[in-house]
Formats: sequence, structure tokens, C-alpha cells
Amino acid sequence: MAVALGWLPRSAQGAGSMGTGAVGAGAAAGRARGAGRRSVGRPLCISSGNGLRAVEAALAASTADGAAPMHAVVAGVKVVEDDPNDMSVGYGGLPNERGVVELDAAVMEGRLHRAGAVGGLQGYRNPAAVALKVLERTDHVMLVGAGAAQFAAAHGFREEDLLTDAARARWLRWKEQLSDDDDWLSHTGDPAEGERPGGTIHCALLDPAGHIACTTTTSGLAFKIPGRVGDSPIIGAGLYCTDEVGSCGATGRGEAVILEAGSFAVVETMRAGATPTEACLEVLARIARHAPARHRNAAGGPDFDVKFYAMSVDGEYGSAGIRPGGRFAVGDPDGGARLEDMHAL
Repeated sequence: MAVALGWLPRSAQGAGSMGTGAVGAGAAAGRARGAGRRSVGRPLCISSGNGLRAVEAALAASTADGAAPMHAVVAGVKVVEDDPNDMSVGYGGLPNERGVVELDAAVMEGRLHRAGAVGGLQGYRNPAAVALKVLERTDHVMLVGAGAAQFAAAHGFREEDLLTDAARARWLRWKEQLSDDDDWLSHTGDPAEGERPGGTIHCALLDPAGHIACTTTTSGLAFKIPGRVGDSPIIGAGLYCTDEVGSCGATGRGEAVILEAGSFAVVETMRAGATPTEACLEVLARIARHAPARHRNAAGGPDFDVKFYAMSVDGEYGSAGIRPGGRFAVGDPDGGARLEDMHAL
């Protein structure tokens, strides 16, 4: 269901509480698209649209290897972090404006309410695994920059150049098209080459005992200012979970998610009684309402996208984005890994 906003529903223009209005009225449709429920007593894994293989790997780690949820989700996203063809995360991720790959990631587990995160990590392809080490081996939550890299080295992670030839070529095309007045000469006339993509992967797993964990990992906004950190490694923004309620993760414009404490807001909206899909839509409406003028399109809506992926500890799951047409990955031992349509604001 796509809600006609013009730009926002009356319920979203008000206090932002759940109840009547476009979000609440969409509950039944939300259960049909971008919503579902796991089989009782079976693990459930959800991920962003680029996470089909992550779901498969996380479920395998959970069911075949008996891995705890936080280890299972890190094993899941590692498959994508290691893939040079996915330029949104890990090895081959798109670099900052100076051509340096900087990675962000966080891991959180709901049973003991612990988390670990790294920001601006250079030279190590698996930031989610490094974040897991921060969770397990330190009394801190987040390490950044050189400190995060030193920590990774101390724990045996291998340092390497993360900028692949394909990512370097994509970065150079962006530089060439920044201006008609500089000294960079473009070898292509395709204006699409100059766009600045973002990309992230989120993965969450609920085990049969009701314990939940999640991770979000990214190379961040392509060609960003060096040192820019988005929502992905920030607990409560790019991800949040608790065994008391459930989990949520985010992809899309990180600055918008940070300003709403997006994932925390989704989980707390579920705590108040909303379904996962309703909660995602509610917080997306807040993000849309608060979009600054410089990030609004001709129709008055946001010129960016944000997607949320949520599930409750009773096994209900849902996903929604600002823009229509999104899909997300879901998996369980009975149905395997699959892509499902998500709801749209």
C-alpha cells in the first residue's frame, strides 16, 4: 500500500502517535505486503534487499552451527562485505571524496543489551566482525578512525587496500564530472555516472528461544567528506534491538535517520503496540515531515529514501521505505531465503 500524502497524512502532521490516520488504517494491508510471521519455534532472519545471501549464511550459522544470533548475523553480512561487486559495503565499497574507503558498522544483541561499533575504519574489510570484537572484548561501545584500525590489528584482522579497480574507476568518474571548469577531463558523457549512491546492509536474527541480535554495516555515502559517519554504527539510529520488544535496522540517508533516532523509535513504537510495519511507517512519516527544504523535491516530499526493517520477538516482521518499489530479504528454515515487497510511505 502506498499512502497518498500530499505531502503527509493528517496523522503524521500531528503529534506522531499511533492510532487513527493513514498509518493505522494501513495495518491490514501492511500485513499483506512488507509483513509476515515466522513459524513458531524456528529462527527468523531479515535483511535489506541486498542481503539474500546474508540471510542464507546467517540461518546456516544459526541452525547448522548453533551460533548465537549476534555471531550468526555477522557471519551473514560477511558474505556481502567480502563481495567486491557490492560497492555498498566492505571490500570494494565506494570511497570518500579523497578515494579512501571508510567503513562503519555496529552489532547489538538484545538478551544482555550489549553493543559494539566502529566508525571511519580504514584498511579492514569486515567492520561488523571488528564491531563484534568491540562488544565482546571491551567496556566501550564505539571505536573510530585510527583507534578502530589499531584495535582490529591487535585482534588479528588483516589490513589491506579496500579500493578495487571498479570502485576507483567509479570515484574518478565522479571527480571528472564535478565541474566543467576544473582540470579533470571526463571520458564519458553519461550524467548518471556523476550520481552519489549510498548503500548499506542490515541483518537481524531471532532464534527459537526469543533472543534477538542485529548488525548494520556500510561503506557509507559515496564520495563523502572524510570522517563523515552516518547512522549505521550509531546504536538507536542505524540499528537497535532488545529481547523485550524486537529489532529494527535502517538503510538510506543516514543523517535523516540519526535525527529521529530512527531504529530506536521504531522499536519503541512497537513496544507501544504497533506492528513492525506500522512502526516503520510511523517513523518514516516523522522523517518525511522533518526533511529540510534543501532535501525536498518539487512535490514537497523528501528527495531521498530511508528504509526500515523490523521484527518483534514474537516473530512478526515488516519493512517499509519512503519510496515505493523496495524489497527486503526474509528467511527461515521452512521457507528458505526469499525477497518480499516492502510497504511504502
